[in-house]
Amino acid sequence: MVLVYKSQFYALYQNDAERCYYLDFGHKTVKFSFCQLLALRHKINSISITSHFDASMNKHGFEVLTLCNKSHLFVFNTLEILDLNQLIQQSLLAVGISIPHNAVACVY
Repeated sequence: MVLVYKSQFYALYQNDAERCYYLDFGHKTVKFSFCQLLALRHKINSISITSHFDASMNKHGFEVLTLCNKSHLFVFNTLEILDLNQLIQQSLLAVGISIPHNAVACVY
């Protein structure tokens, strides 16, 4: 396995032989297919971080996510969500699948 990216709380590994990714959450490692990794990115991007700072919208500042077709259940705090978002974005950049958010694509 090859380390793709390591953040403060998490690490993503790529296994070319099995054609999958392993996301190490520290206490648990979860196997992801590429499609499941993209689905995780979509879930993370759809979380409203501003709601974590508004007590009427998210009183405790936690997010509950189910991963891999509801095989895994995780509870994240605000810092862990931000770190996971960074890990996913930087990992996809490292693999060459995504472009940075501040980049402008020009089509001629």
